[in-house]
Amino acid sequence: MKKATHSVRFAALWLPLLVLLLQASCTSLQQKAQNQFSSGEYQMAISSYSRLLEKDPDNSEANLFIAESFRLSNRIENAASYYEKVSESDATFESAYYKGKSLKGKGEYDSAKVAFETAQTLTMDDQKIALAEKEIQNIEALSEVEPIWPNHELENYELLNTTGIDYAPVLSENYLYFTSSRGAGGLYPATGQGYTRLFRARAEGINVDVQNVQTLPEFQNETGLNQGAIAISPDGNTIIYARGNANAKNDLPEVSLFASYFRGGGFTEPIFMPVNGEPEYWNSTPAFSADGDTLYFASNRPGGLGGIDLYRSTRLANGDFGNVVNMGPPINTPGNELFPRPLPNGDFYFSSDGHPGYGKLDLFLAQKENGGVRVKNLGANINSIGDDFGIFFTDYPKEGYLTSNRPGGKGDDDIYYFKDMTPPPKVVNVLLNVVTKERLENGEEQVLPQTRVVLYDANNQTIDGNFSSQSGRLRFPLEPDKAYTMIASKTGYFSQSVPYSTIGKTPAPEELIQDVTNVTLDTTIVLEQLVLERAIILENIYYDLDKAEIRPDAAQELDKLVKILKDNPGIRIELSSHTDARASDTYNQDLSQRRAESAVEYIVSQGIDASRLEARGYGEQQLLIENAQTEEEHQVNRRTEFKVIEITE
Repeated sequence: MKKATHSVRFAALWLPLLVLLLQASCTSLQQKAQNQFSSGEYQMAISSYSRLLEKDPDNSEANLFIAESFRLSNRIENAASYYEKVSESDATFESAYYKGKSLKGKGEYDSAKVAFETAQTLTMDDQKIALAEKEIQNIEALSEVEPIWPNHELENYELLNTTGIDYAPVLSENYLYFTSSRGAGGLYPATGQGYTRLFRARAEGINVDVQNVQTLPEFQNETGLNQGAIAISPDGNTIIYARGNANAKNDLPEVSLFASYFRGGGFTEPIFMPVNGEPEYWNSTPAFSADGDTLYFASNRPGGLGGIDLYRSTRLANGDFGNVVNMGPPINTPGNELFPRPLPNGDFYFSSDGHPGYGKLDLFLAQKENGGVRVKNLGANINSIGDDFGIFFTDYPKEGYLTSNRPGGKGDDDIYYFKDMTPPPKVVNVLLNVVTKERLENGEEQVLPQTRVVLYDANNQTIDGNFSSQSGRLRFPLEPDKAYTMIASKTGYFSQSVPYSTIGKTPAPEELIQDVTNVTLDTTIVLEQLVLERAIILENIYYDLDKAEIRPDAAQELDKLVKILKDNPGIRIELSSHTDARASDTYNQDLSQRRAESAVEYIVSQGIDASRLEARGYGEQQLLIENAQTEEEHQVNRRTEFKVIEITE
């Protein structure tokens, strides 16, 4: 329950001054107004004191009690001008501080900051100075707040809301439960609104059957008091809600938590819960943990960090809740924290006016981070200068409900629903057309049908595979900005692995216009015939004069052979070296053998099993050009070749 809380930090110092003013009354209208204020009938007190101001606009007492009536009935945004009048005649820390709170509640941040700075000059109390400084820091921190869900949008649930109060929806077993002043039998004198009761309507997610809203059927709403925020256990067998603000002398004047349990086919009459503590404590806004074994709620009991703090209580062996513990900083602050919402993943949502926010209550998320807890404002697309509270997710974090009394609503507190309106990402479909060919002996290429091509990702995991058609064609769907490998194979041909990348071959995301963009790419894979004993020349294998060591340029060419051997693990080859005829046969034979062995050693160093290789130096025995005369002709004779001598698979 949010309305008309009496939990204010300066009650001990500030309210006694008000009592002294009450005792100094001198007219019947003043007496009536003072009695109304003392009884918590704030709306009536505002009306009576306003009549006094009509005759005496500078009446400091009337201005003060109107301001306080607005503050204590949770309408402090209406109090700034009245606190200003009080400060003109008798400025105090409290009048300046609450003026700042009122201005902040209207979104006038610069003026609010000035008011808080003024308040610091009107006291020597370090605690009060620190409170004002915290408000200043919170205002300054607003510029750093970024929306957690920038594409979430709020919508007032106008068909569900009334011109009165509607707040704190929770969903349980396809019913939306909420609090509302609709159809109230009387007015709550603190706010001038109707007393609130509990209601429900069928709902699926954020879709509510607004035509069939009914009062809570589990037990009867009580008259003459406010039924407030409700919590329902995960199993649906326990209902806990806030109830109070009664005028009857035999009932509790404050707000307390009551519980009703499902027993024997129905719910029991609600009973006062032990977690309430003393009768004068204010307790409200309950919520269950995901397992139902922890109860979270807000309370103003002594020992907290501020006006209202969040507490948790664990279920005892007898089914009751006990062991009440303050949740402490950084969640609780010297301000007010209410409406807890724990989630199964450990995220914890709540409302607060003590953390950097836009007005009064804002919604915050507390998450574990680096061994601690970080509290984050949900952002300006969720929060407003008004009260924003009571969040409930129907599909976390994409959609759900919350409550707000922001400007432009249908009534006082209104129920809003929110949805993630992030536009679907623009899609790029990449299609790779592959043509398989073979290289003929004359160097020309022709289509090679029925060639097996397998596609692998960057982690060498198979993605796709197929045979090319009779026209040598097949197609693979790829993703943008990814690296792939294709391995093509066909009996009688050297298998070949071909790297392929789509990086830089598709439009950048910011350049996309259509929701779906199709990109077609083309590539060709050419296979070489695998013929036993047919020599294949390795180009550009050069050695220094009278040397057999592998030069860097020769290594690059030998790497191509390494790749062939890796792509074709079932072949054994002979690697041969040949010289020209310009030295003795013996010299050339020895040099060519050393060069062939050196080449084989290099290939083995690259991971090829030595048993798959034979080194053979032919010297000048197999000249391609007999009686070579020119250097170019000698170069043709000086060559390195390989041929397949065995196929094991």
